[in-house]
Amino acid sequence: MKYVSAATAPPTKTGDVKLYDAEAFVGMRAAGRVAAACLDMLVEHAREGVTTQELDRLARIFVLDHGALPACVFYRGYAHTICTSLNHVVCHGIPGPRVLRAGDIVNIDVTVILNGWHGDTSRMYAIGEQKRRSMRLMDITFEAMWRGIRAIKPGATLGDIGHAIQSYAEGERCSVVRDFCGHGVGRVFHDAPNILHFGKPGKGEALREGMMFTVEPMINLGSPAVKILQDGWTAVTKDKALSAQYEHTVGVTADGVEVFTVSPGGHDTPHASAAMI
Repeated sequence: MKYVSAATAPPTKTGDVKLYDAEAFVGMRAAGRVAAACLDMLVEHAREGVTTQELDRLARIFVLDHGALPACVFYRGYAHTICTSLNHVVCHGIPGPRVLRAGDIVNIDVTVILNGWHGDTSRMYAIGEQKRRSMRLMDITFEAMWRGIRAIKPGATLGDIGHAIQSYAEGERCSVVRDFCGHGVGRVFHDAPNILHFGKPGKGEALREGMMFTVEPMINLGSPAVKILQDGWTAVTKDKALSAQYEHTVGVTADGVEVFTVSPGGHDTPHASAAMI
């Protein structure tokens, strides 16, 4: 795997790790802010009685009204702006007529394209009164993501990120999904390198200033095993145990990390809900 200047690299996935300049960071901040603001907007709408397809409709209007495009629409045949992954759905849940009910937990994942730059983020929403195990899983997953992010700095490795996530989650008697990972991002939606959420410290490629990627661990209460449903998208836990996920898009800076998708409205909490506003 090579490190290349994003300014001269082709705008496609080549297997090389792109290093971005200060101007690119400006573009990613703007895209990340729109994506995060979209999730903020959905906080008041993600409540009992609302369908996931209604959340998708609201997200699409918001993204377009803010001068961006929904990156997932028509991506590999996908037809929606967001993914809505409920309860034992690990990721890529498809919006539809399913009505949100008290006790549900749902991950909403959105990616926008603004002036060619991708802002990719997701967070958990707690619907109505929750059981302790659901709240605990969301708390653990949220902290696991942030432990991974806090490991990022020039000279650290991809294994350091994965180890920070894995050691914490497994120490809390949860499991880390192996089948999906974070990814490089910028002008390309899914780019090199893959960001595994498990690993050994000091192993893997070294982090360099200018890298951009997502950190998006999926943590299960039960086994890490997943399966894909017949729709070709929806991934669920094989044992039907609860799963949770959080995601931020980040950039490696000279002395650490910048998170591009921080909530503008202050909703960076483990379990956003309409009751909080």
